[in-house]
Amino acid sequence: MTQEQALEILTTGANVFLTGQPGSGKTHTLNAYVAWLRSHSIEPALTASTGIAATHISGMTIHAWSGIGIIERLTPEDLDRITSKEHVVKRIQKTQVLIIDEISMLSGETLSMVEKVAREARHSDKPFGGIQVVLAGDFFQLPPIAKRGSTASFAFESTAWKSLNPIVCYLTEQHRQEDLKYLELLNAIRDGSFDHMHASTVLSREGDGMELDADIPQLFTHNADVDRLNNERLAALPAKAHVFPMQSAGSLPIIEGLKRGCLSPETLTLKEGAVVMCTKNNPAASYVNGTLGVVIGFVPVTGEPIIETHDGRELAITATDWAVEENGKVRAKITQVPLRLAWAITVHKSQGMSMDAAAIDLSRTFEYGQGYVALSRVRSLSGLTVLGWNEQATMVHPDVTRYDKDLREYTEHAGKTFAQIRESGELITLQTAFIKGAGGTLEVVDPENRPVKRSTYDETLTLLEQGMTFAETAKERDLTIGTICDHVEKLVLEKRISTDVLMDRLPVKIHDGLIELKPVFKKVGFEKLTPVFSKFKGKYSYDELKLARIFCHE
Repeated sequence: MTQEQALEILTTGANVFLTGQPGSGKTHTLNAYVAWLRSHSIEPALTASTGIAATHISGMTIHAWSGIGIIERLTPEDLDRITSKEHVVKRIQKTQVLIIDEISMLSGETLSMVEKVAREARHSDKPFGGIQVVLAGDFFQLPPIAKRGSTASFAFESTAWKSLNPIVCYLTEQHRQEDLKYLELLNAIRDGSFDHMHASTVLSREGDGMELDADIPQLFTHNADVDRLNNERLAALPAKAHVFPMQSAGSLPIIEGLKRGCLSPETLTLKEGAVVMCTKNNPAASYVNGTLGVVIGFVPVTGEPIIETHDGRELAITATDWAVEENGKVRAKITQVPLRLAWAITVHKSQGMSMDAAAIDLSRTFEYGQGYVALSRVRSLSGLTVLGWNEQATMVHPDVTRYDKDLREYTEHAGKTFAQIRESGELITLQTAFIKGAGGTLEVVDPENRPVKRSTYDETLTLLEQGMTFAETAKERDLTIGTICDHVEKLVLEKRISTDVLMDRLPVKIHDGLIELKPVFKKVGFEKLTPVFSKFKGKYSYDELKLARIFCHE
């Protein structure tokens, strides 16, 4: 199934299991669906099975969202306690769409507890109390964590999953691995056909006799190996240490969750020569989660680290926010430079990343899917170096292999069914019914007969039209200045507000700086901010450049 077909199914309000191999576009499809929902004034609940996964989608863990916390069994007393918490009940009752990412790492027992709480909070016997539920992930990747001596069931084995009966959208396009030989090897692990020929291909990349590039990240299965290598390599560098402490604001329990899930440390220590990895997606600044580089210096005065990426680009990396948003409001956020030392990283924390190259030690593999996750991070066989190997490295759970065959059949049936719905013209009817049922807004017509979609942009526009400054608007909406700048840029480009109206609200620094900024933007283009940032050597922050760019298009 293509991403476009999956998105169509999602927009009908159906319960969906969105799956596919690494690099098939699950995250991209989720982001597209979230954008569609918000364009119709429907705010989804963004959750994930782990804190790390939750930070990738600016959400919270499903445990926090549902109020179950760390309990392993839901007693009647627990259910009463949770549903007596007004803020939890209010959150669940407001939710029309619940997204749970990295579902492979959520046990069936936990999913059933969440489902029971949702039904109780919404006073409904429907699965999850009638909320549209979107489950996303790949069961071939890391499984649920079980207590020592016990085994956790997969989410698809739970009564909650069976009662939900989600439509399966199995994405089949590949956007990470372009090396067909390597892709065939990864597929062999998934379908259980991995043999001695595939093993021979992997072991041909063993580090023995190969010169290991010191700048390539090493993946280990255990934290102790990662910490040891990173600390040793950093200490060996003679350059001065630059320390970046994390900042935070908002609800303390949520902040602690964000810290646990953030791939950047609370205190980031860097030196020139340090091998680093970007920990967040920021296409506007030309990096993504997993971009590798070496620190080559620090911006004068402001002190941001400057890295040189493996493809030769120089990027100044400014601090950014990880936030938990609920109903369009930021409940808590942490701010840190989105980097981490990357001589080494755990396989667990690498899930979701794409890497051009990695040296992988699988000699101490101890759970299903661990080797597959590590190998599938790398884009091609030529980027792989094997440091260690054991027989468990390519093992995947037999129950997952069996279930995967069913999933492929289910998705083929879903694709045919929705093709008929599209051809019959019923798709728009289903989408309209879903939007209305979720309390969203359809297209409305303004006095000029121009169709306008009510969204988060409209809320920003309203405040700006009332005369608020950019900073005041950000504070009122509990959003960052950068987000407000994104809104304003879209509103200006759509001619919904004029730069003439906004000019007198520009900070003095930006207002006066337009004279020197305009010619540079026109020369290097408006798509990326990094060339302009580098040209002025950090004189203007990325948020300031975002703001200036709006007034430089003319």
